[in-house]
Amino acid sequence: MTAPEHHARAPRWFLQALVYAALTSSVVSSLGMLLVPSVAQEFGITVSAAQWMLTINLLVGAVATPVLGRLADGPHTRRLLLVSLAVIFTGSVIATVATSFGVFLVGRAMQGLLYGTVPVTIALARRHLTYLESQPAISTLSVTVSVGMGIGYPLTGVLAALFGHRAAFAFAALFVVTAAVGVARFVPAGPDPLAPRTPFDLPGAAALGTGLAALLLWISEAPGWGWTSAPSLGVAAVALGALAVWIRLGLRRRYPLINLRVVRRAEVMLANATAIGLGIAMYIGLSIASLVAQAPRETGFGLAVPLMWAGFMMAPLSVGSFAANRVVRVLNRRWDMAVFLPVGAAVMTVAAVLLWLAHGDFVPLAVGMFLFGAGIGSGYAAMPALIARSVAVDQLGSAVSFNQVLRTVGGAVGAAISAAVLAAHPSGTSYSTEEGITAAFFVGVICCAVVMLALLAHLARGRRRGRRS
Repeated sequence: MTAPEHHARAPRWFLQALVYAALTSSVVSSLGMLLVPSVAQEFGITVSAAQWMLTINLLVGAVATPVLGRLADGPHTRRLLLVSLAVIFTGSVIATVATSFGVFLVGRAMQGLLYGTVPVTIALARRHLTYLESQPAISTLSVTVSVGMGIGYPLTGVLAALFGHRAAFAFAALFVVTAAVGVARFVPAGPDPLAPRTPFDLPGAAALGTGLAALLLWISEAPGWGWTSAPSLGVAAVALGALAVWIRLGLRRRYPLINLRVVRRAEVMLANATAIGLGIAMYIGLSIASLVAQAPRETGFGLAVPLMWAGFMMAPLSVGSFAANRVVRVLNRRWDMAVFLPVGAAVMTVAAVLLWLAHGDFVPLAVGMFLFGAGIGSGYAAMPALIARSVAVDQLGSAVSFNQVLRTVGGAVGAAISAAVLAAHPSGTSYSTEEGITAAFFVGVICCAVVMLALLAHLARGRRRGRRS
């Protein structure tokens, strides 16, 4: 399969421009977990209240990502990417100059579009590259977020330590501008004449957006409200009702927001289920490791790493992701992509066990981050490649974006679980206890192990069916 001759061929530096634009996700996302303590101190709020800078970002990202993915299948994908970058830039500026936490949250909400940029870049790669060229490109773009953390987190830590957290947001705004310049210069302009011009599923978008927003709100706030309280039950009912309406619309409409018939295909379902499980485990591991790194030693678990150096604790994650992505690209010539999902989950399980048992020292934490990166790099490289070979070009954007949404939902679940476990172990300070940190890491072990065992069982069943046939 090759790119049709009618498509604008990719110019030189096309893929590099897409990778650089996709790095926006990692640079902007690095402004979250690492800066929670600094933002809490800046605005005079508790660390738990400051966690809303993560929650609001996830909420908007979960709603915006499927919309951007569906629009990415249309003729104006380049323009869509530029508009998204413009919104992220505006949000970064607002967060930089905000004088109250409410205004700051508005900026963080606008930055939530960062979750949709990677599916848009993947749709552009599939459209303007030949099929053989697009496969390694898609894998590279998919792991850009985790690889880019090795750039984003250290820079965020250094800038915030030297000049305050506002400088980190100002840098993000500048980075987004340079990414937009690269897209404008090296991505072919003009509408794609072969892209489908289908009506946008506004009712489906409204139903899915409402359902996802209510679901993530319930996940984030139910531990504080009480799981059986009226607000919790009401929000859960809204989430279930809206998602049920979305499913019904998706199966009935000719041009749904997300083609659920495509999502039901075996390889797509496998990638999506893995996205949720690994998303939960990854967010627990990264968020708790970040707290451990910065917490004072008096807590009994903290390493008291200064903010300037805390970001460098994430560098092994990027090294592991980058290395795993390269290895997967080489081994894919001999092994099917589906094999790398359980491999990635197994490596993440080892990392989770290490963090659970030995998180009180620098070396185990660094090794754990490296292994987390290797597992993420393996799994995230395989997911979009499995989806891309299972769906048509004009459905890739929405299919990959749905996978990204499930990663986001998994991250929100991981954030809620982490917050609930830490809140159940209060210490009288803004930090939790050693028991709370250990319990949170143990939950990550369980999540990784469940995903690994499920994937291994699926792989074994597939091999048995292959022998019978």
